[in-house]
Amino acid sequence: MPVWFAKSRAISHHLNRKVMGFMGILHQNFWTSSCSRHPSSLSSIFIPAGIHEDHSTPHVFPFNSSITTRFSLQRFKSTKAASQLEQLYSTDDDDHDTSQAIDFPGGKVTYIPEMRFLSESNGKRVPCYRVLDDNGEIITGSDYEQLSGEVAVKIYSNMVSLQMMDTVFYEAQRQGRISFYLTSTGEEAINIASAAALSADDIILPQYREPGILLWRGFTIQEFANQCFGNKDDYGKGRQMPIHYGSKKHNFVTISSPIATQLPQAVGFAYSLKMDKKDSCVVTYTGDGGTSEGDFHAALNFAAVTEAPVVFICRNNGWAISTHISEQFRSDGIVVRGRAYGIRSIRVDGNDALAVYSAIHAAREMAISKQRPVLVEAISYRVGHHSTSDDSTKYRPVDEIDYWKKERNPVNRFRKWVERNGWWSEEKESELRSSIKKQLLQVIQVAEKTEKPPLKYLFSDVYDIPPPNLCEQEKQLRETIYAHPQDYPSDVPL
Repeated sequence: MPVWFAKSRAISHHLNRKVMGFMGILHQNFWTSSCSRHPSSLSSIFIPAGIHEDHSTPHVFPFNSSITTRFSLQRFKSTKAASQLEQLYSTDDDDHDTSQAIDFPGGKVTYIPEMRFLSESNGKRVPCYRVLDDNGEIITGSDYEQLSGEVAVKIYSNMVSLQMMDTVFYEAQRQGRISFYLTSTGEEAINIASAAALSADDIILPQYREPGILLWRGFTIQEFANQCFGNKDDYGKGRQMPIHYGSKKHNFVTISSPIATQLPQAVGFAYSLKMDKKDSCVVTYTGDGGTSEGDFHAALNFAAVTEAPVVFICRNNGWAISTHISEQFRSDGIVVRGRAYGIRSIRVDGNDALAVYSAIHAAREMAISKQRPVLVEAISYRVGHHSTSDDSTKYRPVDEIDYWKKERNPVNRFRKWVERNGWWSEEKESELRSSIKKQLLQVIQVAEKTEKPPLKYLFSDVYDIPPPNLCEQEKQLRETIYAHPQDYPSDVPL
């Protein structure tokens, strides 16, 4: 251990002298409101791929506790900066004879006489990039992408629209008018700000809590309602459960319920863009629960090896339905997993729209210009229930929910910043909310009265020429419906 600590001190000293942009040791509490009392410039702090550090006792990230971390930061904005640190790490090896090494696939591996095991986790938590404090003020020294008033207002308006749409559609489900619904409450900034940072040509493979991307790209509230009510104007022809949106026009691949299956698919999409030399990337989303699936790990390794231009965005909201993250993993969240697979990564405050926008803007540019994958962990909180099938008060305290709903509200925080810039007012707020409410009530009435898709769509769009067994099934279903019409919906055309 003394030898290892001596190595760490030597590396730190060398970095302070040789590497530009090293920020030294900072104090940062990024989970409590004291964050605003310890501002620091954390933008573009992407953890470079393939760097191993000393690790110590594992930590589980809490929601309502004070964690003060001390860390040394290096802002990597290029592969050159990352490779410089990697070289420092690989050549400064405790004065051992570096000639005693083997050229192994992936690089030279130096032999050492000591027996060393890598520790299981790092006692120094990866910092969280943030631009706006809880009062919506720019943290001194912040490095972020500038927003025009027009874009800022659109981001805020879309966040409000998403919030109100969730409220009304959730109530519609409770009234029995639709069968299922799932909200993005508390995660509006991740939805809208990430969408704003992307190009319309970028392909989206969502999980199921990203309707804001579609909203930003022009998917109308009426189109959302058509899907949830499963009428004949639903692009899925009524075959998907509510909230499983999709739009070829908006480069938004249809949502599917199985968790994390979209991740390796996203890498395949991205590799095709790379082969075609497209000036765009693929962006795929998952929750913290999705990272416990094998597909997450397969996707990261697949992306790293193929150097696919894909951005993985993980919404770490603390809960996979009723499973807390402390029961899912012992690592420092999701961000550290990128390094294990050789992927550049960053942790960002998911409730800070300006930080999310800046981080995703940088990640997209990196994915396209460097032709490499990037992992973004957005720290947030699922304020709503997991879905209309869930009651989250059964497994988490109401005080915790209220804290994040009131003190960490991403919509309120961004509004303060927009207002401070003179781009918004109480009058505009009233007009916006009144207009959205009117639209929502209208689209629900229209969607509810629109005819359902005909029965034939249950059997179409799979085979060019339906096989005999499928034709027989359709025949049997129709015969059963004619024999027992009272047992089947009367509003489905036969």
